Amino acid sequence: MRDGHLKPGDRVPSEAELVEQFDVSRMTANRALRELQAAGVLVRRAGSGSFVADPKPIGQMIEIRNIAEEIRDRGHVYRARVVQNDEIRANAETAALFQVPVGTRLFHSIIVHHEAEFPIQLEERFVLASAAPDYGKIDFTQMTPNEYLTRTAPLERVEHRVRAEVPDAQTHSMLGLSNGEPVLRMTRRTWSHSRLVSHAWLTHPGSRFELSAAFSIDD
Repeated sequence: MRDGHLKPGDRVPSEAELVEQFDVSRMTANRALRELQAAGVLVRRAGSGSFVADPKPIGQMIEIRNIAEEIRDRGHVYRARVVQNDEIRANAETAALFQVPVGTRLFHSIIVHHEAEFPIQLEERFVLASAAPDYGKIDFTQMTPNEYLTRTAPLERVEHRVRAEVPDAQTHSMLGLSNGEPVLRMTRRTWSHSRLVSHAWLTHPGSRFELSAAFSIDD
């Protein structure tokens, strides 16, 4: 496929055809097709066979942006409501998140970010205190956690996971959601100096938020 013999949309040989053409076992042919499908190189269509998939751009899907700047760039007023920002000791669950001993100092913050007076994001974040020792003293109505952490613990690695969820009662209330409205919940983990320094859940109202991405593809 990568040598140009097959193009997106072209049908590839079946398991039986691969066995005959390359003199391999049926198990090997089946595994090859499954691995190419899992890698996104092939798509399988029931009753039709396997086909070369359309190429997809590879890049950073979600940009790390300061939500305050993002809202102001849209011409709207930004406001934050700090629900809590406390120093805690890691319990079994949070110690496992950071792979640190139980009792390690952490910060736990909950902040509701508003756009033009509408709550747009509920941010719950745990931060490794040794990596950001002043986190608990910061006025996060004046500076976002993103802004502080970017200055204090420069990003080395970022991991994102996004899923749609049915919110619990607390989330429903904090975001002022309509009855039955789903949320988009992003889990963001960030590393600095080879250690995990922040684990955050960023929850957005389904009706007031969308993820978008733009890519430039080099020839």
